[in-house]
Amino acid sequence: MSSFLEAMATASAARVRSARARLPEAALADLARQAPAAPPLVRSAHGFDLIAELKLRSPASGVLGSAANALGSRVAAYARAGAAAVSVLTEPSRFDGSLEHLRAAAQALAPLGVPAMRKDFLVDPYQVLEARAAGAGGVLLILRMLSRESLTALIGCAREHGLFVLLEAFDEADLARMRAVIGEDGGQSTLLAGLNCRDLATLEVVPARLLELASQLPAGAARVAESGVENAAGAARLAAAGYDLVLVGSALMRDPEPGRLVCTLLQAGRAARQVS
Repeated sequence: MSSFLEAMATASAARVRSARARLPEAALADLARQAPAAPPLVRSAHGFDLIAELKLRSPASGVLGSAANALGSRVAAYARAGAAAVSVLTEPSRFDGSLEHLRAAAQALAPLGVPAMRKDFLVDPYQVLEARAAGAGGVLLILRMLSRESLTALIGCAREHGLFVLLEAFDEADLARMRAVIGEDGGQSTLLAGLNCRDLATLEVVPARLLELASQLPAGAARVAESGVENAAGAARLAAAGYDLVLVGSALMRDPEPGRLVCTLLQAGRAARQVS
């Protein structure tokens, strides 16, 4: 595991201990069960979709937004433009995120029928319960951070509470593990196969990896390209390479009209999918 992920995992585990001390897991599980059902993740008939991201800061890009901004309006703009889901960063120390951002996003998205997904460095099923209690319909799990036992527990908790799971890989070894996990799972539609092209040593984005490693993604799950999508040409290349969804964060956060960019990326990807 990279030093960055090790630091994030350590901090994440500390947050779990602190949260569990404030609210026992049994009580949190009750809150998760009582939360209104989240909208399901619905794929379009066009064969190409987009997960839009709410990310206030990135270790690589710096500040991208502010909690003082109308977060609900931004995620609603994503959804109205056609985003299939909205990823919400909840990590506080490096990404300025919080569970309150997830809760606000989920509330804004629910009337529009679009689920929110918790994106964080999750290490414990307690955090899946936190996501569901806040209204999320999905969670992201980083394969490299989790033992097989922990991964099984997290996926099981997500499935028990009706959340989809985006499994995130960074390289060939991660993808081999992903293929094993999805193969053993029987290709359940609640699992998405994600490949992030960020270099964990430098935190730089290397878009070429998405094309180089596309053939190694499992065939039994929707394929998600993460990071590196900035424009229509990038979306078209990834759609033609076989990706079913793209996850876009920084480009949308920097754009003053993010809804327009969502539409542009979707149109380009769907046109490329029809040609291919």
